[in-house]
Amino acid sequence: MKFLRISAVFFALAVLSACSTVQVGRDFDVGVFAAKIERGVTTQAQVRNWLGEPTSVGVSLAVDGERFDEWAYYYAEGELPDMSTAKVKILQIKFDTQGKVRAYNWSASKK
Repeated sequence: MKFLRISAVFFALAVLSACSTVQVGRDFDVGVFAAKIERGVTTQAQVRNWLGEPTSVGVSLAVDGERFDEWAYYYAEGELPDMSTAKVKILQIKFDTQGKVRAYNWSASKK
């Protein structure tokens, strides 16, 4: 009997979540970044102050062997089960060994 109750609760949660809004990552304002960024001048501390902690961090290796710290900020929001109308934005920032912005790219869904 207990198993049936637990199964019913999980089934109800699954049905309810199938019709819900899903969010991945943390929303951020790419406009703030774009308005303030200065390549070769802006530091990791400044970016963190403007956008908060990055969603993910890693290392990027250029063709010539130069290594960069790479931060990523991403956010997605949409309705399950059809994510075709989801809003998505991604910002990737590369920092040189002095912790200054060397390059960045961002993209967002058209919606």
